[in-house]
Amino acid sequence: MSTDTERVEEGTETSFLETWRDWYHIPVVGAVMLFMFWVRTQSYSEFVTDDGTPALAGVDSWYHWRTIQWTAENYPRTMPYEVWTGFPTGQYVGQFGTLFDQLIVTVAMIVGLGDPSPETLYTVSLLAIPAMAALVAVPVFYAGRRLGGTIGGIVSVIVLALAPGQFFVRSTVGQLDHHVGEVLFMAIAVVAMMVALRVGEEEKPIYELVADRDWDALRRPAIYSALAGFALALYIWVWPAAIVLVGIFGVFFAVQLSLDYVRGVSPDHVAFVGAVSLGVTTIVTALLIEQSGFGTTDFSFLQPLTALLVAVGCVFMAWLAREWNSRDLERRYYPAAIAGIAVAAIAVMWLTLPDLYSTLMGNLTSRLLPLDPSTGTLTIQEAQPPENFLSEYAFEEFGAAFYTMLAGLALLAVRPFLGREFRAEYTLVIVWSLFLLSMAATQIRFAYYLVLAVAVVNAVFVADVVRIFDLDVQGGVDSLRQIETYQVIVLFMVVLLLFAPLLPPLASAGVVERGDNTGPHSDAMTWEQSTHWLEENTPEPGNYGDAENADQLDYYGTYNPDDGDYDYPDGAYGVMSWWDYGHLITTQGERIPHSNPFQQNARSSSAYLTAESEAEGELVLDAIASDADVNWGDYDQEELESIVADSDGSGEEIRYVMIDDQMVGGKFSAITQWTGPDRGHYVTPDGYEEGDQIPVSALENASSDAPYHDTMQARLYFDDASGMEHYRLVHENDDYVMAFTSYAIVNTQTGNVLTEDLGTVIDRLVQQQGEGEVEAPEDTAWEPQIYMNQRGGPQQIQQRYSFLQQIPQLELQPFDVRQAAAIKTYERVEGATLTGTVEDEHLRDGNATVRATVELDRNSRLGSLTYQQTATVQEDGSFEMTVPYATDDELGVEDGATNSDVEANGSYSLSVVGPHPEQPLPGVQYEGQTEVPETAVVDGETIDVDLEEVEFEETDPGNESDGNETDAGNETGDDGTAGNETGDNETQTDETAGSIAPIAAEPAH
Repeated sequence: MSTDTERVEEGTETSFLETWRDWYHIPVVGAVMLFMFWVRTQSYSEFVTDDGTPALAGVDSWYHWRTIQWTAENYPRTMPYEVWTGFPTGQYVGQFGTLFDQLIVTVAMIVGLGDPSPETLYTVSLLAIPAMAALVAVPVFYAGRRLGGTIGGIVSVIVLALAPGQFFVRSTVGQLDHHVGEVLFMAIAVVAMMVALRVGEEEKPIYELVADRDWDALRRPAIYSALAGFALALYIWVWPAAIVLVGIFGVFFAVQLSLDYVRGVSPDHVAFVGAVSLGVTTIVTALLIEQSGFGTTDFSFLQPLTALLVAVGCVFMAWLAREWNSRDLERRYYPAAIAGIAVAAIAVMWLTLPDLYSTLMGNLTSRLLPLDPSTGTLTIQEAQPPENFLSEYAFEEFGAAFYTMLAGLALLAVRPFLGREFRAEYTLVIVWSLFLLSMAATQIRFAYYLVLAVAVVNAVFVADVVRIFDLDVQGGVDSLRQIETYQVIVLFMVVLLLFAPLLPPLASAGVVERGDNTGPHSDAMTWEQSTHWLEENTPEPGNYGDAENADQLDYYGTYNPDDGDYDYPDGAYGVMSWWDYGHLITTQGERIPHSNPFQQNARSSSAYLTAESEAEGELVLDAIASDADVNWGDYDQEELESIVADSDGSGEEIRYVMIDDQMVGGKFSAITQWTGPDRGHYVTPDGYEEGDQIPVSALENASSDAPYHDTMQARLYFDDASGMEHYRLVHENDDYVMAFTSYAIVNTQTGNVLTEDLGTVIDRLVQQQGEGEVEAPEDTAWEPQIYMNQRGGPQQIQQRYSFLQQIPQLELQPFDVRQAAAIKTYERVEGATLTGTVEDEHLRDGNATVRATVELDRNSRLGSLTYQQTATVQEDGSFEMTVPYATDDELGVEDGATNSDVEANGSYSLSVVGPHPEQPLPGVQYEGQTEVPETAVVDGETIDVDLEEVEFEETDPGNESDGNETDAGNETGDDGTAGNETGDNETQTDETAGSIAPIAAEPAH
């Protein structure tokens, strides 16, 4: 009895272990997926606000929130054309509003029983990203298992779960972006193609079976190939630019079919898979076409055409192989023939389809190969090539798993030379991994793709280590008992090598720490007050001025423009800012930006922001309104004047300008790259050329006379539009007040500002001195070494460059300190024209200056400001000046105007400063007061001002004034104008050395 019981118990134990061996991967992978979801949602509470407004982790995330809301309102359709961005044309938004958004909205529809509330939609949107990231583990496991068995698959998902780099950062809660969808559907497409290729090799479909319509023999490979093609189409549906994978598959089929033919294997088997799968992709993507042309990020002709080219290429290569055989040609020359035909085909494309050629080559150099990234790409932080890719960057992203992946690729590639089975799917993994390596070396962000190859190929590495050391880790109890000590040590070392660098303390920040430290995007939170103000205090687009056409611009409406250019109704208007903030203006402010993170209109925005006079800035905006085709990368004022003169003046106007602290500081260099000249031109003091040795004494001039301070954005942001005719400050962000410091890196040995690359200089000094502890900062592209208005007070700037204290040859020299609100909003108005006459003949013919001032309350913690405008008295005694501020507040949103936060504290005071025969120095000769109604400012009306002559007292000329007006007069330039005086009424106080307590470099509520 007892013996029987023991046998039953032994049989039960064996049965359990066998079941566990067959199915243990399911609970293991499930546990890893739960961990991936949890670690990405640790900071969920950071993205749920008390007032219910969204708080997202990226600027692009805000636009996905827009397309998700639009899809929920118009379910199941996605947005075909967006008129709430890219003013004055609108924009087809291509890679936004795709299957990615439809999936999120579909889940929300299910949760919300067909009518999800905004709260439900937002909650589902937040959690969808971590959920998709966890789902990536499924195709990664199956890909890893195909290469390295069940243990290999488990290793793959653990590497995926612990990788702390781009994939993790872009898949945490709040990152409402399509990147994680790209990774998920690329993994599915690659696994589906691996399975289809294996089935094709097993079933061996050939042309004769197709000709005989032997569907029984073709059914299985045809079904799996069609599924692979459909999976690829889904990936493209998530991200139109996913044709990159079509190109990778094309290279793979060219390589594999050539290898098969050279080895004496019929290319028909793999060609069948390629033709069917890419044929299905062609059909499905053709149904998605929304745009003509060959746009990469649009559903255009490009996707089905490239898929068709690969499908036809597979058929052609199989046919050519048969012709090669029939002519008894040497097999080894076949690959060379294919390469020659490919080059010839590219040449024909260049001649006959230049647009297609340009698109394909552009994507090759900007996405696939690190050859020649464009200006636009280089001004996007995530699209720049990583530094030290094979060493520091790769290790930070993947730890040692990156290098074991390279070893796994080598082990996979040498299998044929070791007499081991080599499948077509192995070639696919090698080609795919090499392209992902190249993509990650081209753009920082593409490391989120490379994580797939790192995870999957490590299955090969682990499987081969297990095989080499004869480790049967998947066997039963007897197998486990037979494992030797050295085998346990080897297995432990492999685990340590793969995972230890991804965990504390070796990892500087593992996934748990990073997941716990995520939060809303700082720019979005800073801009929220200003964009919400814009929504509440400006007319709805379509209602500006006397128009009442807001009903033609439904925020959730559908629009189909003619020839890709929407004709906005009267009363529509645009908002000028840098492209980084376009999505925030659209989604938070529900207003229409001119430029956006699609980088649409980035060049024209750059042209405006860097224009070195108000007249030039106005020309840029008028040219934009004319909708003329301007080469903004190379234009001149005469060209713009001609364009504006030829226009009928009925174009849509840009009415508001928004400028933040980063645009005038750290982002200014990127802004200049779009139109030129580069940053060096703007920060070089007058009298010097870029690259000259600049003495430290010239820094005082750099703080006022450098071209930077004449730019539109600097005059608006730091001078509050003083001296300008058509811009009035209407709001500034009161939550954030920033400190700004201008500074230079100085060579203490020469007394000159350093103008060569700072990093190069430090590296040279380190070599000369043998001081290995001195390190260059990460950003070494800093020429010349003068930095205007960088965020932070003097103390913060000194701390940032504390490493210079170790290098006596270099010194940090702050020379100008300012403070301002983080964001300022201006309205563009016609301006009221003040006119009058001066009777005294001594004050005519350019000998006197008329100055108008008004004190303004800007309703912020920075207190009041004084606007000032000047004009010269003409030969006939007349003067004329245009002012943008009103002295009343009689118009509001209901009148098609702005509820401005900035209000006048009184009337305009006018004074005439000029020579007098009885006075040795210029003095105030006439004075006057005038009111300026807001209707006059908005409509451009003229106001006559009466001036009264001032009686001079018999006093000492040096003490004739309290220093207020007369001192300003002493600043009058040789031409009779106010010269540098303009705009200094507020910032002159801010520039006083030591007059401002340092303010934290980062914004604080």
